[in-house]
Amino acid sequence: MFQQILLAVDGSGRSREMLNMLLALPSIQSSQINVLHVIPNATNSEGITEYRLAGQKIIEREIKSLRLSLGNSTISILKDGEPKDVVCKVAEELKANLLIMGSRGMGRLQAILANSVSQYVFQLSDVPMLLIKDDVYIKTIRSIMVSVDGSAASNYSLDLAIKLVSGAKDVEILLARVVKRKDDNTINTDPVLLETTAKLKRLNIPTRSFVGSGNVGKEICRLADEANASLLLVGSPDRRPSIARSLPDLDRLLGSSVSDYVRVNASVPVLLTRTIE
Repeated sequence: MFQQILLAVDGSGRSREMLNMLLALPSIQSSQINVLHVIPNATNSEGITEYRLAGQKIIEREIKSLRLSLGNSTISILKDGEPKDVVCKVAEELKANLLIMGSRGMGRLQAILANSVSQYVFQLSDVPMLLIKDDVYIKTIRSIMVSVDGSAASNYSLDLAIKLVSGAKDVEILLARVVKRKDDNTINTDPVLLETTAKLKRLNIPTRSFVGSGNVGKEICRLADEANASLLLVGSPDRRPSIARSLPDLDRLLGSSVSDYVRVNASVPVLLTRTIE
């Protein structure tokens, strides 16, 4: 189900801490965990051997701290190069089902100017990407919130959430729906929520719905806080023509996408998925 997971580590332990929470889920307990550390190009060539030894120690420490099951396997990957390019390349080569990495949670243009690895990978990788900001609290996975709007992007996120909770006990999927206008009966009348709830009930997955109105990004973040979600999934449609797939997405570059807002402002770990439209 999640055959290949790429865990990008920098020594802080944040991405590994999040993976440990996921490893309690049955859907992750047969995964191959690929632990990647990148030595930046700017590293002094005279001291590259020391940096490689230090990088290997980081990987070994991270693997040793993983709560692996008997079905898990691990592979160490130590690379030199531009971190953002290396992460994208390795994720593509592995055909990774999930990429987990830390994020400083900087704003859009600030992140670009600071050459943020996560911002770059967020724009250019098609792999579902789980970001853990430095200031978020990582919790045991009890509830996974999915932003739903009936689009192909949100449906893909929902399907990924269903795969994550497959076989798990006491884990529910929370639905976050942002509408133009809401009333006390929206949960019982909104066609997107009705259809999604029915699908989850057929699969015997516990679910609850949360409704907001107004700015979509802000409301998704607020609903995740209100629900005390362990993890938030947001779909991100890619509307660029195929000829421009290797270039940054201008919606994200300018900070006008919902997923970019949530990436920066959510107080829980965010799993971003991407679909081509």
